[in-house]
Amino acid sequence: MEVKSLVSEHDKIIEVFITRHSQKIYNFIFSKVLDKDITEDIFQDTFIKVVKTLKKGHYSEEGKFLSWVMRIAHNLVIDHFRQNQKKRIFRYFEDFNLISGIEDASLDAEKYLIKQQTETRVKKLIKELPPDQQDVIIMRIYRDMTFKEISEEMGVNINTSLGRMRYALTNLRKIAKRNNISI
Repeated sequence: MEVKSLVSEHDKIIEVFITRHSQKIYNFIFSKVLDKDITEDIFQDTFIKVVKTLKKGHYSEEGKFLSWVMRIAHNLVIDHFRQNQKKRIFRYFEDFNLISGIEDASLDAEKYLIKQQTETRVKKLIKELPPDQQDVIIMRIYRDMTFKEISEEMGVNINTSLGRMRYALTNLRKIAKRNNISI
């Protein structure tokens, strides 16, 4: 009887947590994968993993539960991209949140506008690069891929990937300077 009440109490805590933080976790995952179906799959896998780990008694980070769950979601996103890196190169990113790593729940109107303007400027700058340089920037910085992974996905050697990144950064600086944008 005591075990049953403990499990049901445990389930209630998980339910409260999911209700309280599900939107934040879902938005985090979506900002990385930009696909509703994939987001829902990873979101579900995240909570399955959380529940299994808790039921096995393997959770040990006291007081940092949300951070722990976000780390699980982050790792599952990385796993997704690793599994699918051969399937696509990310060229089109109209809805891609380039500054998704910046999370400040207390953004006031001014900070929000500045963030939006920065995102727009960065997107505009990247769009002016040649497609191969756009791909390298997106894969390295926004998909967090290694140069080895990039070279494999693009079908070039690693030095070519490194060179494209160097040219992309150099060209971004030139484009920004030409448009009077400081980066």
